[in-house]
Amino acid sequence: MEQRNFKQLIEAHKAEFYQDLATLIEIPSVKGPVADGAPYGVENKRVLEQIMKLAHSYGFSGEIVDDAVAYIQVGKASDYIGIAGHLDVVAAGGAWTYPPFELTIANGKLYGRGILDNKGPIFSCLFGLKLLMEQGYQLKQTLRILFGSDEESGSADIARYLAQEAAPHFAFTPDCKYPVVYGERGIINVVYETALSSEALALISEISGEQDRSFVPDVLSCQLDGRIYAVSGKRAPSNAPELGNNAITLLAKELVKATTNMELKNYFQWLDESFHDQHFGQGLDMDWSDEISGILNVTPYLLEKTQTGFKLGLSLRYPVSFTEEMVLEGLQKAAYSNSTLTLVRSLPSLLTDKNRSEVAQLSKAYADVTALDSTPVTTTGATYARALPNTVAFGPSFPGQKGIAHNADEYMDESDLLLNMEIYMNAILNLCE
Repeated sequence: MEQRNFKQLIEAHKAEFYQDLATLIEIPSVKGPVADGAPYGVENKRVLEQIMKLAHSYGFSGEIVDDAVAYIQVGKASDYIGIAGHLDVVAAGGAWTYPPFELTIANGKLYGRGILDNKGPIFSCLFGLKLLMEQGYQLKQTLRILFGSDEESGSADIARYLAQEAAPHFAFTPDCKYPVVYGERGIINVVYETALSSEALALISEISGEQDRSFVPDVLSCQLDGRIYAVSGKRAPSNAPELGNNAITLLAKELVKATTNMELKNYFQWLDESFHDQHFGQGLDMDWSDEISGILNVTPYLLEKTQTGFKLGLSLRYPVSFTEEMVLEGLQKAAYSNSTLTLVRSLPSLLTDKNRSEVAQLSKAYADVTALDSTPVTTTGATYARALPNTVAFGPSFPGQKGIAHNADEYMDESDLLLNMEIYMNAILNLCE
């Protein structure tokens, strides 16, 4: 296959691309209450309807499956190549410089919730396909582009899709990093519930601040003995805790110094020593790693006062050569006294054959466009590859880029988004021409 240069073509059409992308960014497609015909909320259904409106205007046919996943298709064969991304987003928490649900172009960057994760990349696949069709390229393999609406909340949308439609022969999801990602670490979320006396609990208020399993919390506060204690850290995605500064452990440090109650002091000291800047399990005696996928990481994402004590939520990403049972055993050993451990989320690790011919075709597209090392890699993230068979992650973040998704002022460099489109256009042709 010869290298194809689509830079001038993309540049000539980027204004149209941005105009249509803006109509997706402006829909606040954060999971909401179930409604009639909208299993993940009315906004998540509306964004599926908008992508189909755009696709139909480009001349593509397709449909929305069970109100959960939209797709467009080129070709008529039942055996198809897939591209799967998502149009749902996480909530726009934190302090934004730019409106989260507007596409803003400033200083060579594109801002908006979903511009990276994942509206920008998956829409670049659709728009790139439009450009290929307008240039007269013919696909010998049937191609489907899938647009999901529940990836951020567990990918239940893919199960609904697969209940009615066949899985792809091979697919990629533009929702991770480059080069091709052939392995994803195991992920678990657990909760430690620790019992404390009513006398100790009466001294401290509930914990205030935004907390979610998707990010390192950055601003928390509480009252202790009638005095307010507030901390400010740095938000980061939960799969990259080392890029943040966790407000849970910062608050624990303050409370250890502030309280004279030994129950509270001992609990918060354990929390501090086990987790503050111990992103790779050192404080739990679980700093495990392997050559394929690297080192385990751990993120405290929830600290909540209950009627009987405290609830601490943890997210862990563990190397592919370790098992969930091993991780749970290690957590049980490291538990604070009077604590129970509950598993609340489980995603086993994933490994795909990195020698598949389709992986080689994606690697070639990446290398041809960027001239960068295209050796397949693994990730700490979780993508549609865990829910959709025969799928690998491929882009959109380039080596060295990390910790942008799920943050305030989510962005992509304009040049990177357009480069993604060029890579994906080449990948489509490599897989389907």
